[in-house]
Amino acid sequence: MRLEQYLAHCGVSSRRQAQRLIAAGRVSFNGQVATALDRVSESAVSPNILLDGAPIAPIESKQYWLYNKPVGIDCRLLPDLPASLIHILPPAPRLYPTGRLDKDSRGLLLLTNDGELTHRLMHPDFGHEKVYLVTVDRNFTEDFMTQMSQGVSYRNVTTKPCKVVAISDNQFEITLTQGLNRQIRRMAKALGYNVIDLVRLSMMNCQLSDLAETKMRPLEAAEISMLRHLLKL
Repeated sequence: MRLEQYLAHCGVSSRRQAQRLIAAGRVSFNGQVATALDRVSESAVSPNILLDGAPIAPIESKQYWLYNKPVGIDCRLLPDLPASLIHILPPAPRLYPTGRLDKDSRGLLLLTNDGELTHRLMHPDFGHEKVYLVTVDRNFTEDFMTQMSQGVSYRNVTTKPCKVVAISDNQFEITLTQGLNRQIRRMAKALGYNVIDLVRLSMMNCQLSDLAETKMRPLEAAEISMLRHLLKL
């Protein structure tokens, strides 16, 4: 398999992030600076592959967990950042989030060391559904709901049409198939509203349900099977 796939299978990062690590010259393979053309077998001895001079651990068994992220946790896995998610995750197995929630948002995160699954979930071409519960700072109008569902333009971007359902006068559910940075907040802001609470309720068949805030749970076998089926893995 390609080296970036191997790194993803080892839980180092997603495939796209692994490509960036290789391009930046941070990965060595058999004593040489790695290139995008390098290939490796899954049984390769881990000391032959180094990241920033440190050996890559061998491939671990695949793990899939749901985490109810509270406000204040930063999804970037930066050891020097006190609020980083990395300080909450167990040291083993090495898990990383399949898509971020910004620091001011809360709700469902899918954590895994399955690089191929992460690639399928995060790549914009696949368009998987994610549902959010959003509260804005004042009562919205019917025109606001229409514009949100048809697509909003901001910062040289026009969002794709999406499903929006009113829950109360200032709260709605929105189903996205995009994953633009701070997309919902910027959509609302462009229409004159500020988001005061944002909760991710689901990603595909993975549901937040009654998982308490700050808690984690492993996906059940049926959930994993369905998720991989939906992702055509």
